Amino acid sequence: MNTVFIAGHARLPQGMAARSMYETLTITAEIDKKYGVIVAANCTLATEHGRDFVERLLRGYSLREGIEQPAKVIQEHYLGKAGNALNSALKDLYKQYEEKKD
Repeated sequence: MNTVFIAGHARLPQGMAARSMYETLTITAEIDKKYGVIVAANCTLATEHGRDFVERLLRGYSLREGIEQPAKVIQEHYLGKAGNALNSALKDLYKQYEEKKD
């Protein structure tokens, strides 16, 4: 297998639908081991549409180049209440990636 699975977590803000199901927001990503590219992603937003949107935002970015660009894309295109939590979870995912990469 040429990929790894990594998760990042962050607290959800008050008043979100997903908060009734989860205390934290989680972003999971399947990452190519050689190039660090996100080949698939998911998150614990309450709606399927939101989860699909976040995957489209993150897919294709290489974590070897850092997370500044995907974090910027989330900030510019995701305008929901979970925007800060998504970026925090992405930072945590990146931290996990950095700790575990070869």
